[in-house]
Amino acid sequence: MKILTKEEEAAHYNATLKGGFTGGFVGLAVGGAALYVANRRFHTIRSLTIPMKSFLVSSSGTFAAIISADRASRSYEWNRDPSRKYKDKSTLLLEQEKASETTAQRLKAWGKENRYSIVTASWVASMGIAFGMVSKNKYLTGAQKLVQARVYAQGLTLAVLVASAAFEMGDAKKGTGRWETVTVLDPNDPEHKHLIQKKIHHEAYEGEDLWRDMVEAEERRINERKRLAEERNHSSGKTSSGKENKDKISSEMKSAGKVAFADAQEREDKNQAEQAEKEADAKHESTQSEPKVNGKNKI
Repeated sequence: MKILTKEEEAAHYNATLKGGFTGGFVGLAVGGAALYVANRRFHTIRSLTIPMKSFLVSSSGTFAAIISADRASRSYEWNRDPSRKYKDKSTLLLEQEKASETTAQRLKAWGKENRYSIVTASWVASMGIAFGMVSKNKYLTGAQKLVQARVYAQGLTLAVLVASAAFEMGDAKKGTGRWETVTVLDPNDPEHKHLIQKKIHHEAYEGEDLWRDMVEAEERRINERKRLAEERNHSSGKTSSGKENKDKISSEMKSAGKVAFADAQEREDKNQAEQAEKEADAKHESTQSEPKVNGKNKI
């Protein structure tokens, strides 16, 4: 765990120390009570020396203190870091599915998930029960009693292993395991009445599927940005097409105006040329008729 400040470091130390002391006292109490009962019942325990009895009690207290201190440290780290309280989509779906299960279904699911722990615990329990039953026989030695207890324990453990193997084969046929198809409420249904089938992934450890949720969230953001960009392009395309049509009409009108002006200018130039030609002809005729008039007057 990363400690940022001295205050947080001191708080973490105090929480760990408190958990260790609490677990140590509880372990000493349980170890002392167990030694007291065993000392009254079993001759082997009564024959132990005082240092050995003290070691049994103190070792139980030390073991409990270590476990409790570690749990207190992890609990402080969990409570201080909000991101550790994050629940991915698969976890939320599983919790929603488990909330609708009956007690029998929950017990069955718990047995499937903890089958190997049950096998180990059943072996230890059967070993203790069998040894207690065999120890009543006064004609057997200690070694013989231990062998008989182990035989009984192995028989019960074998039965539990067969049952767990049957559960394993059933899961393989049903397609359950790491990936499982469950029935959940449709999140898009406002009335929360429609059920859908959804394939979920069971995490082997906490936070295994965190990267999947991050990738899905990023893909949703990318798709949303693409959709908004397409909508903007579509709307701008309509605006630009209208503007292009307007510019086209305007340019056509201007070009038509330029053509009309050029035609008018050409006709005006032609008229001016014809007028100038007529004036030149009239002037030429007047110059030719003027000497005749002068000659008549002179005669």
